[in-house]
Amino acid sequence: MNHEIRLSPVRVIDQNEKMLGEMPTDQARELARQAGLDLVEINAETRPPLCKITDYGKYKYELSKKSKGPKQKSQEMKEVRLGRSMKIDDHDVEIRVNQARRFLMEGHKVQIVAQFRGREMAHKGIGIDRLREITESLSDISKIETPLRSAGRRMNVILAPERQKIEQIKQRLEAERAKAGITEAEVAEDQDVDNVDVDLDDTVDVSEVDEEQAKKSSAPKKGGNALSDDEATALAEAGIPGIEGRDL
Repeated sequence: MNHEIRLSPVRVIDQNEKMLGEMPTDQARELARQAGLDLVEINAETRPPLCKITDYGKYKYELSKKSKGPKQKSQEMKEVRLGRSMKIDDHDVEIRVNQARRFLMEGHKVQIVAQFRGREMAHKGIGIDRLREITESLSDISKIETPLRSAGRRMNVILAPERQKIEQIKQRLEAERAKAGITEAEVAEDQDVDNVDVDLDDTVDVSEVDEEQAKKSSAPKKGGNALSDDEATALAEAGIPGIEGRDL
């Protein structure tokens, strides 16, 4: 903080979350002094170091809140449903994985659920494989709290956030954003989406299609050997006898 920062130059974010860019450390200290604030080093691992013009007491308080936040949030359980697991496609699975990842990064536990209907129960192995793949794809930030289990037509697994891994990822992302000049306000705007559990089940049921086809095939046809107008005209012009008696 302030004169304890020895390296120069530094990258600076001002009190309004605006990236000022790279400048000599003395110049950054002077800007902080003029604003009646402190120059705080928030990431010493980057080169040049990342500093912020802010109130040091407020900064320490915010850090304390962040460290306590995940412990409180971890008590919440979020559910991510795969819908009809036999019919959900890879794109929809990716949406669910990203949703679960967001919940885990926020410190929540996540229950991933697959449901089966009708004859899908005979192919539960596909659902098991899918849940295992999802669990593996989230293993970089989570651990299995409750192993995969089945209850009737429902199968689920519960994941808990790995706090140390998540904190390392957050620090790396913060450094990357700072290097790119992206502010916290812009990040918050990008992440402003509703945390709504959506159950994708917009596929067409096979039995409904079969029933519709059966109705069409059983519908009565007009006349036993009905000919179209074009066919009747062509036969008449060809002089084929008996055309007058056919049902048109």
